Amino acid sequence: MSEAATEKQKLVVVGAGMVAQRLVEALDARGATETWDIEVFGEESRPPYDRVALTSFFTVKDPSELHLGDPDLWHRPGIRLHRNAEVTGIDRDAKTIFAINRTVGYDALVMATGSYAFVPPVKGSDLPGSFVYRTVDDVAELRAWVLDRGEKLGRQVRGVVIGGGLLGLEAAGALTELGADTTVVEFADWLMPLQVDRAGGESLRRIIEQMGVKVMTSTATTEVKAGRDGRVGQMRFSDGGKLPVDVVVFATGVRPRDELARTAGLEVHERGGVLADEACRTSDPDIYAIGEAACIAGRVWGLVGPGYSMAEVVVDRLLGGEATFEGADLSTKLKLLGVDVASFGDAFAATDGSLEVVYADPTAGVYKKLVMSDDASTLLGGMLVGDASAYASLRPMVGGSLGSDPTAWLLPEGMEPPSGSALPDEANVCSCYNVTAGEIRGAVTEHSCTNVAEVKACTKAGTGCGSCVNLVKKLTDTQLREAGIEVSNALCEHFNFTRAQLFDIVRVRGISTFSELIENHGAGRGCDICRPVAASILASLGKGHVLDGENASLQDTNDHVMANLQKDGTYSVVPRIPGGEVTPEGLIAIGEVAKDFGLYTKITGGQRIDLFGARIEQLPAVWKRLVDAGFESGHAYGKSLRTVKSCVGSTWCRYGVQDSVGLAIMLELRYRGLRSPHKLKLAVSGCARECAEARGKDVGVIATENGWNLYVGGNGGFTPKHAQLFGEDLTTEELVQAIDRYLMYYVFTADRLQRTAPWQEAYEGGLEALKKVVFEDSLGIVADLDAAMATHVGGYEDEWAATLNDPEKLKKFAAFVNAPDESDPDLLYIEERGQLRPARDEERSVLIAGDSLPVRRMEERMEGARA
Repeated sequence: MSEAATEKQKLVVVGAGMVAQRLVEALDARGATETWDIEVFGEESRPPYDRVALTSFFTVKDPSELHLGDPDLWHRPGIRLHRNAEVTGIDRDAKTIFAINRTVGYDALVMATGSYAFVPPVKGSDLPGSFVYRTVDDVAELRAWVLDRGEKLGRQVRGVVIGGGLLGLEAAGALTELGADTTVVEFADWLMPLQVDRAGGESLRRIIEQMGVKVMTSTATTEVKAGRDGRVGQMRFSDGGKLPVDVVVFATGVRPRDELARTAGLEVHERGGVLADEACRTSDPDIYAIGEAACIAGRVWGLVGPGYSMAEVVVDRLLGGEATFEGADLSTKLKLLGVDVASFGDAFAATDGSLEVVYADPTAGVYKKLVMSDDASTLLGGMLVGDASAYASLRPMVGGSLGSDPTAWLLPEGMEPPSGSALPDEANVCSCYNVTAGEIRGAVTEHSCTNVAEVKACTKAGTGCGSCVNLVKKLTDTQLREAGIEVSNALCEHFNFTRAQLFDIVRVRGISTFSELIENHGAGRGCDICRPVAASILASLGKGHVLDGENASLQDTNDHVMANLQKDGTYSVVPRIPGGEVTPEGLIAIGEVAKDFGLYTKITGGQRIDLFGARIEQLPAVWKRLVDAGFESGHAYGKSLRTVKSCVGSTWCRYGVQDSVGLAIMLELRYRGLRSPHKLKLAVSGCARECAEARGKDVGVIATENGWNLYVGGNGGFTPKHAQLFGEDLTTEELVQAIDRYLMYYVFTADRLQRTAPWQEAYEGGLEALKKVVFEDSLGIVADLDAAMATHVGGYEDEWAATLNDPEKLKKFAAFVNAPDESDPDLLYIEERGQLRPARDEERSVLIAGDSLPVRRMEERMEGARA
């Protein structure tokens, strides 16, 4: 066959997955239908869909939301998709295939048959209740089984996933989403052994176990035993262990679908995969192989990105080009069970002389590693577990310099990722479609794209796995600004609105769920940016408890369990102490709870008592004791009011001129639970000596002889700001009204994660314009602001008290699967100043070396507490 042929020929594509979709899209984009008729044969009943997002099948309203690309693609002249059409044979001599009871001729054939889920030779693997996790139909059958079994058994279904790699953790997320008790069984010594090293795997394990998923590593499954009803009932392991089970999911990897190629006499690799050269040609020059079915350069490339690159090569060859497949970026970034995991470049430091720069907090489930050249000047690769926020900026920098201090990229308060102008043009931004930074800039300067959506349509960047979207936006915005073009402030690609506009939409339209919001005013399924923002907006407007219905799935990590996750995987508990005032009985109650549960206690800067070290399953019991003692949630976990700090004021202090404690308590009880774009802190000082440090708070109040001075827009943190004078000598009534309006206007109009200081600095007209809004009603909206605050105050409900009265909500605080009383033996504590704290890394090393340290393990700590 001549690759440069101009007469119209027939192209047959066997397989209708993601790579086949990319092949046809690229052919269509390059006008190939003028020279080729394209027929695609797929075994499934659906058009190509996003297999990477398979777990989202449980949250979408319609499976068609997973479909890829423009549905009109399959209705264009010269392109035809056959569904439910298995190809059963290839006659290479006659250049025909056999499918759906007919013979179809071809001039060129592309094998895009993908892979199948491998099931190891385990006895009982074919019993009813055994599943694989590969297609939408697999997931639909799994869901039906779990829901049916749960209803019939009248209890929580016990699920086991065999395999702790990418697919296994996806499957575990699916079972967890269905409400099953889930255990992951992995043969290797740690999770995701092909993507992360031992330390990264252990960090991943800790945070996953804190979510209630039990993990068993270094474990070989030998048999699945049937129960009395003939369905799966028990797992057996090589070490003699047993585990009761109601459903088993095999996620032990995939194998190339090369059986059709074998029967056609094509050369295949001894370990699987259709052998192909750098042009993706098989041993038959008229047949190409791409995606997971192909074996090129001695390996099967098991990610979608390399498959897309192969598709582009074949398209170029079919149109007379000379493109070659020279390998591909094997970087991955996924969110598994809500945990970010990423690896890129030479993640395992295979390069001779390479150096590793590591930031590890293993007990918190955070692990970051950069692999550098032997002179520490060039980035070679890396892996990120728990916090992959730097991935989009780091991956394109592989092969480049990170500056004089690479550690700054890893530390929590380190260097910011590079600006959009810092990346060289040749840096690869989108590995799915091999789009460089220069091509994204060119979309703005040469193709007149003015927003991210247009850049994505022009370059395809960000339309694959989606992990590069933030960097695409940064590059696009930077280029637009340099060109003097106004930059869109849309929240994300799913909502073409700012957070403030989205807030108004929810408020005015009376929207009460995220599903309703995105269906009527957005697109797609949402992301890690818009979902928590929507959760905050809904909570600000009193649209239900944060754990009600789908609200629970929108929350950030801390809000999800209404507690702050700590470095050792336990949680802190912070009861509200309004104004810092507490009775002796209250102090005793807190002390008894801390003693009974073995919790570390610390007075906070906000005049509260923080109780550290509670396990997730202990949270309801801890809060039951506190609520019974008259305490309520302090919302230390939320983007909401934290505290109103106060001095003793005129109650005790000889310098105090007003009752600062009384006002602080009143303000805290008024604004408690108010969800906002960022955390809120208030303070009240009883005189100008400012002992409560009110001018370092979002809202600060300082007493005067004639009333109260009001200050706004202060904060501590990385860029501290002093609050600015907003009102002088206000009466208590005037003061409260002004704070009401200021806070509610901030909630209405601030951007996502914007503190009050940058919000009022960015406000058009500055502080004086804000004063006119609050005191003079310059915008005519104070009635709305007052009404919104009245609704909040009148509708307040303590989140923890409500949770304790709701059995469904309490299910979210389950102990480890099948081991409710088991403590993690790796949690080590050091006794210091009469309390137990987590052992530091160097102390853990001393313990391993055999030296003496006052170390106690979790179970010892709890026994001591119970005693």
